[in-house]
Order: sequence, then structure tokens, then C-alpha cells
Amino acid sequence: MILVQLPFIYIRQYHTTFQFLSLSLRKLLRKMIQSMTGFGKVTAELPSKKVTVEIKALNSKQLDLSTRIPSIFKDKEMQIRSLLLQSLERGKVEFNIFIEYIGKDIPTQINLPAVENYYNQIKDISDKLNIALPSDWFQTLLRMPDVIKTEAQEVNEEEWTIVEGAIKEAIKHLCDFRIQEGAMLQKLFEQKIANIARLLSEVELYEKERIEKVKTRIMDNLEKIAGQDYDKNRFEQEMIYYIEKLDVNEEKNRLDNHLKYYISTMESGHGQGKKLGFIAQEIGREINTLGSKSNHAEMQKIVVQMKDELEQIKEQVLNVL
Repeated sequence: MILVQLPFIYIRQYHTTFQFLSLSLRKLLRKMIQSMTGFGKVTAELPSKKVTVEIKALNSKQLDLSTRIPSIFKDKEMQIRSLLLQSLERGKVEFNIFIEYIGKDIPTQINLPAVENYYNQIKDISDKLNIALPSDWFQTLLRMPDVIKTEAQEVNEEEWTIVEGAIKEAIKHLCDFRIQEGAMLQKLFEQKIANIARLLSEVELYEKERIEKVKTRIMDNLEKIAGQDYDKNRFEQEMIYYIEKLDVNEEKNRLDNHLKYYISTMESGHGQGKKLGFIAQEIGREINTLGSKSNHAEMQKIVVQMKDELEQIKEQVLNVL
């Protein structure tokens, strides 16, 4: 597991999720769980503008994708969505493209003939109707219709190739982020599952004491009814039922199996978030049943500690891809 703890910068310095990593490391990363949380940002420089691609991802039950794309790239929206859908399985994803124009070649221009026309009309109205001229001409004129005009732009294929590369790079950065967060989550889950397993083994220490106390209580009550007439067959059935209700071996075995299944599911690869959530629910059921059957103060304390460890798992498993 040493490779899992490699610094994030080691992966990112190659600007790829898997391309330049060794085969053994690639296989290891694929076996890790991944977080739904992620962030990727890449800036591409074109001759007349800078294009910044930004992707944010948070946890969600399914893929919830929202995009903000400038009009120049609107005809490429389906292609962009296809790239995102191929790589991002789940999560609330926000995709943004920002454009910063460089130099004089900008699509938004002031319509000078329209400004002159509005200026002359306002002056004529002021002279004819004896109305004061505006104190701020620029603010007045720039609010008039058609003063600001935006030329329709089309992206050429050469520029789109660069922007498409930036989008793919941002997706890779987000995936790197998810891998890093997933490694941290996996380490946390392994620790918490190990803690629950350790607490489960401590139950054995109090089993004999608990059984002896129950046995003593039963014997004391039997002595009290020794001289009374009662249905011995019915009494035997009730005793068997009572003893079965106190037996926790089945719960301990199931809980142990669930803990092992949780670890094996984590190691089977990413995309197991929902399944891990279901297993955590089953672990909780067995812990609750163990607590209700324990009938022992120290065992109850152990159950409370188990619940605390499990609660921390449940909080974080919602963020697993």
C-alpha cells in the first residue's frame, strides 16, 4: 500500500492519470476506491485569447452535469458533454469555460455611428424642450439599444484542437484529485473497519462472565420454584427460547463476515460507493442486534464504540464514487 500514499504532485507533474505511470502502479490505482470530490483547471493560450477550463465535482447519487460554455463554443457542447460523460461516472459536476481576450481583437465593440446619432438626438430634444442635458453622457449613451455590438465568432479547428486538449487535461486533473481523495478515504475505512474488528474480538472477554451471570440468575430462580408444580415441557421450551435470544454467536459471525466483505469490496476497484453504503447498513444492523442481546454493561460500552466508528464510515462513504 506504499504506492497509494505517493504525493499528489508526483502524479500531477506528468499531467495525466495513468499514461506515464508504471503498469504495476496503474493496476494498483484502478483497484482503489475514488472520491466523487474533485477539481481540475487548465488554461490554454491562443493567439488572440486565453481559454480557462474549470471542472468541479461534488458528491451526488448520480451524474448531475451543468455547463457554462461561451457562445463561440456552443456548437461543440455535445462533444464536450460526451468527453465528460465518458470519464466522470457520478457526482454533481460543474463545467465552466472562461475566455480572456488579448489585444485589440475582441468580439464586443462600441457602435460609434449609433453613439453619435443618440448624442445628436438627445441634444436636439434638450434644445427643443428646454430639458437639462445628462451629467454623465457615457452612462446614458452606453445604455441605449445597439450601442454595444457583439460580432458572431466561429472557432477554427486549430483553436478547437487546443481547447479540446485543455478540456481533456482538466478532466485528468480532476481524476487525479479523485484518486488522491480516494486513497485517503480508503485508509480511513481500513482503519475504522480494523477498529470495529478489534472491538468485536473484545466481546469474547466478557462472554464467559455474561453466561455465568445468566446461569446463576436462572439457577437462583429455579430454586425458588423447586417445590411448585409446573409444566416441565413448557418450562424447557421457554428456557431454550430465552437462551437462544441471549446467544450472540450468529451476530458475531455475520458482523465479522460483513467487515471482511467491506474490505474486499473496497479492493475490487472504484465505482463501489453505493455497495459500500449498503454493506455499512448491514454492519449497523448486526451491531444493534449485538447490543440488544448483550445484557452486559461492558459489552454495551463496546457496542457504543462500534457505533461511533461506523458513524464515521457512514459520513464519508457518501463521498465514494
